[in-house]
Amino acid sequence: MKKNLSQNLKSEFPSTLKQKLIQRATDGSLRSLKKSNSDLIDFSSNDYLGFSKNKFISDFVLEKLNAYSNELHGATGSRLLTGNYDMIEDFESHLSQYYNSEASTVFNSGYDANLGLLSSIAQRQDLILYDELSHASIRDGIALSKAKAYKFQHNNLEDLEGKLAKFQNQFDTIYVITEHVFSMDGDSADVEEFIEICDQYAAYLILDEAHSIGTISKKGLVSYSQEIFARIITFGKSFGSHGAAILGSADLKAYLVNYAKSFIYTTAPSVETTARNWGGHLYFESSFKDFDALRQNISHFRDQLGISNLTGFFIDSQSAIQSCVIGGNEKVKSISNQLQQDGYDVRPILSPTVPKGKERLRFCLHSFNTKQEISKALFKLSELIN
Repeated sequence: MKKNLSQNLKSEFPSTLKQKLIQRATDGSLRSLKKSNSDLIDFSSNDYLGFSKNKFISDFVLEKLNAYSNELHGATGSRLLTGNYDMIEDFESHLSQYYNSEASTVFNSGYDANLGLLSSIAQRQDLILYDELSHASIRDGIALSKAKAYKFQHNNLEDLEGKLAKFQNQFDTIYVITEHVFSMDGDSADVEEFIEICDQYAAYLILDEAHSIGTISKKGLVSYSQEIFARIITFGKSFGSHGAAILGSADLKAYLVNYAKSFIYTTAPSVETTARNWGGHLYFESSFKDFDALRQNISHFRDQLGISNLTGFFIDSQSAIQSCVIGGNEKVKSISNQLQQDGYDVRPILSPTVPKGKERLRFCLHSFNTKQEISKALFKLSELIN
């Protein structure tokens, strides 16, 4: 009898979890997987420079694979076991030179990088101050750490300084975390001001540059690389591939190799992935035409907002991320569906990903978008919400 009862219980999905799904459906925020439609004009992917389809990068990849022809196709293990190979070490050296950093450490993703960094460096007697709009990977890394943590108001240097002044003598080490470009709003932090404030209060600055390199800068803040404790760069945005790296001192690299669990306990990236990431950097070093085209499209998009009477709906941003705040999950989804029916792949960002009442359409701009496509998409949006 007990055996049958146990089998019946296991066949049912837990009611507490089922209720959470029902609540999402009620809120209009239930997610599901959908295939990308390549027939639509891309205003949603992170492939800002079109590198995922770039033939020249593919040629660089073949060159690297031929140069390291004795390498296995799979990593076969973690970096600390059998997964460390010549190409990935040489790539890390290239990254250090390119970004003017003493050392670099490759991770499987930006999420893994933030998780491994923040969960390992912050000790029980430390404090983390983070922007209230920080990415989920930053928040999850903080949650796994032993440190005390407080958020500061978004891009509010006065609020940050007030907290630094309040806590400066209460903790062994204080870390300040922000993003150069924020993934949901598309606005930017004044990094130079952050550096000055952190220097004044002897705090360690951590900067996530996932959405800034290749969109608002070519190499990130290389001139400040020695003043920033850790910089996180990703390869899944402008470089059109997958993975990430943490830039910093040689001591930081040694620490991550010894204590960052998302580095230690995972299989290393494959040779093909490393070659793709390296090829993207080699191409970007040889040609900035895609970067220049993206900057022109961002400028055109901002100009068209005024012409289409849409400026008041959009968050002020000079990056490739342009967010139109509408409010309401159902309304945002409805407008997104209508834009997609007209051929424009513009995705809705729903609560709880963003705060309730700040649901939005997020336009991701690319070097390969045409000015005509941008103008027509905004004209259609204007018809739908004005």
